[in-house]
Amino acid sequence: MENASITDLWDRVFGSQPDPDQWLVIATGLVALAVVTPHNVWRLARNAVTIAHEGGHGLVALLTGRRLDGIRLHSDTSGLTVSRGKPHGIGMVLTAAAGYTAPSLLGLGGAWLLAANHITALLWGATALLLAMLVMIRNAYGVLTVVLTCGAFLLVSWLTDAQVQAAFAYGAVWFLLLGGVRPVFELQGKRRRGGAPDSDADQLARLTHVPPAMWLVLFHAVSLCSLFGGGRWLLGL
Repeated sequence: MENASITDLWDRVFGSQPDPDQWLVIATGLVALAVVTPHNVWRLARNAVTIAHEGGHGLVALLTGRRLDGIRLHSDTSGLTVSRGKPHGIGMVLTAAAGYTAPSLLGLGGAWLLAANHITALLWGATALLLAMLVMIRNAYGVLTVVLTCGAFLLVSWLTDAQVQAAFAYGAVWFLLLGGVRPVFELQGKRRRGGAPDSDADQLARLTHVPPAMWLVLFHAVSLCSLFGGGRWLLGL
């Protein structure tokens, strides 16, 4: 009986689900666009992008052998990830480069899962990543935002039917793909006005002696290519 339950759970998580209707895929994309575009809505929704941004820094820091001390998320949608290790070298470069590329790459990976009809696996995978990140959060606002986001994924994956799960999963992936584009343009605008002197692009420039503008080009390339490729997967093109 126990083996049957484990098998059922495995099939539920890693099995495939039916394709949603095309209208739902398009509708969730339009909703995500409506969330990303208006400034007032974006100010709130950007918290989710910050979670992905700082989570990207933290994950790559661990993967490159650095010690992750903690992550802070702030109400102004800024964040800070602190890790220990050599203050130079490939590990530090990859860690610094991971922030602005993480939301788009996560969206691209999510689009790949959805194209393979693994809706439940995406929802559970996102929940697991958020729970792992929660352990490293070091401030109250950060804990609140990650708990709320994680709770949303968990509740949808457990308590809703297949259509709602599909709408939520496609909406979340569209949001990451579209929401990964805007912060790079915002950073470019801040730097043009003389702001953000210690941005990820500037830190990378100090680490590599490659101009910040070139790192912005890389961030733009990753976000726009991810949107194009992920969008094609989501739309089944």
